[in-house]
Amino acid sequence: MEWLTHSQTGFQQAARYLLTMRLAIVVIQLVAVAIADTVVTLAHRPEALLICLLYTVLATLGWLWFTRRPPRLTVTVSVGLALDLFLISAWLFLTGGYTNPLVSLLLLPIAVAIILVPLRESIALTVIGFAFYTAMVLWHTPLTHENHNADLTQLHLMGMWVTFAITATMLLLVVGSLARRLRQKQVQLAEFRENRLRDEQVIALGLSAAAVAHRLGTPLNTMALLVDEMKSVHTDPSLVDDLGLMEKQLGLCSNHLHQLSTAAMQAKAAQQEILPLHFWMMRLRESATLLWPASPIHWLAPFPDQPVAVDATLDQAILNLLANALTASPSWVAVSAGDSDEGRIAIVVEDHGKGLELSLQNTAGDGVVDSEHGLGVGLFLSNATIQRHGGTLKARADRTGTTMIIDLPQAQAHTPDGKEAE
Repeated sequence: MEWLTHSQTGFQQAARYLLTMRLAIVVIQLVAVAIADTVVTLAHRPEALLICLLYTVLATLGWLWFTRRPPRLTVTVSVGLALDLFLISAWLFLTGGYTNPLVSLLLLPIAVAIILVPLRESIALTVIGFAFYTAMVLWHTPLTHENHNADLTQLHLMGMWVTFAITATMLLLVVGSLARRLRQKQVQLAEFRENRLRDEQVIALGLSAAAVAHRLGTPLNTMALLVDEMKSVHTDPSLVDDLGLMEKQLGLCSNHLHQLSTAAMQAKAAQQEILPLHFWMMRLRESATLLWPASPIHWLAPFPDQPVAVDATLDQAILNLLANALTASPSWVAVSAGDSDEGRIAIVVEDHGKGLELSLQNTAGDGVVDSEHGLGVGLFLSNATIQRHGGTLKARADRTGTTMIIDLPQAQAHTPDGKEAE
């Protein structure tokens, strides 16, 4: 397989524009010859038509060259554009020279050169075009051997109007297309920059969490051994109960660290499973019940059966949002799910808390926020995880509470686990 350089790829993409420009010039020349021939008798009509035919063949060969084996150097592209200037000048030389109103066609290869080739070569092509124009001022063949001053004047005025219309159309199509592409590239670059900054923050938080998890393993094991020794030595029932509670809490901490390591490994391997939405929501409900057994979370069933691609990190992101909702509204939290747009799924988490700040609405999780009850990174990490799965996180707050909307794409098919879950 032959790898293309960045310049070659750009030339390959520009092949269609070059072919369009050259064929448009040929069509303009043929139409001009046909119209002029109806008004006056052209002195060099066969030669002008022959140049049009030659230009068409060279335009087709250039398109095949650019698409199949694009050049590696810009010099070859500049040579091709110089050939464009030569052929256009030769046609103009045979059709009245600088008196031909279509002399502005010389500007089109120069405009393309400014876009495709470096500045030095663009300047060289501009000088070549100026030289061709000057040569036609000094030497050119008459449009006709007969005297048709009135007809030539009318033909020239009509040609000036056609030249303006053609030039405006070409600028609209070419420059407008390039401007739209430039705006799209700028938008993509801005999104890429924002995603990179967010990923850098996520990586920094992940490294910190991994370091803390690694350091906590040893003291937790030490404390567990000390609790076992204290239970074997002391026989006071109240002390034994306290030691048993401490042992359970240490075991819970160890389990959380193990889950953290497992989730990190799954995220690194990008392991995802495709489940029906209702099965996934039931799994989230079970996890939430284990974490907050006494919390009033209302799961507004039924849930649809659309497939969704999930992993442990996405489960944790939803649970983080539930934790935030329970912190803000300990008395009432509701979870619902349904269809969003075509091919999308919406999961809604509602609460009756005081809500987010106005500045965070509709852009929830774009950065680390201040938190009275935690480190303030849960919402940020949840948003990063949801975006990594192709979804979006939006927030809406009013006097009644806060609504978090998680919009996720539907998956393509069910896994065997999902079918068994049905």
